[in-house]
Amino acid sequence: MTAHSQHFGLPMVYLVDDEDVVRDALAWLLRSRRLLSEGFASAEAFEQMLASRWAPGEQRWPTAPSCLLLDVRMPGQSGLALFETLVERGLQTLMPVIFLTGHGDVPTAVAAVKRGAFDFVEKPFSDNALVDRVLLALQRSEEALQARAGRQEVQRALDELTERERDVMRLVVEGKPNKLIADALDISVRTVEVHRARVFEKMNVRSAVELANLLRAG
Repeated sequence: MTAHSQHFGLPMVYLVDDEDVVRDALAWLLRSRRLLSEGFASAEAFEQMLASRWAPGEQRWPTAPSCLLLDVRMPGQSGLALFETLVERGLQTLMPVIFLTGHGDVPTAVAAVKRGAFDFVEKPFSDNALVDRVLLALQRSEEALQARAGRQEVQRALDELTERERDVMRLVVEGKPNKLIADALDISVRTVEVHRARVFEKMNVRSAVELANLLRAG
């Protein structure tokens, strides 16, 4: 994990498996490596938790690096169906999914990885190998959270621009010099310079190239 982990809160591993003994063993294993976990006996129980914490358009949850250890085959809703729900909500990068599979489920798990699952681990698994994958998934989650925070910061800065500053910014990003911007907007070059300086200050950039890169990334 990077030095920014604390900013997001403590990493959390979610466990979804219908067997109590498997959830208990996983929780103990993660605890032994100082990782917090939260267990659910069914996909439906996890979905209920999700409904209480995640709302479309809000983009607040998860607030800490997270990953999901998900059994493929369970009574009721399958792990794959739950994974599809996460994909629909765009959560599979913020909360990478590691499938726990029996031998016969490997082809299914491979197909899920192609759909965006992080990995799959066959039961019985090696404790160390599984924790290594979990740590890597949490690192990926943190990178996704950093990227989301960056996009939100850019959006907040854009929201602070006046309409005229937006007009100037669009032409600056197109690479137009101040004189042409002034002609296009029917204002003086001096006014363009003032707006340009304000745009750079609000967007926290030093050059037109930096601004263009920032908007592209956002």
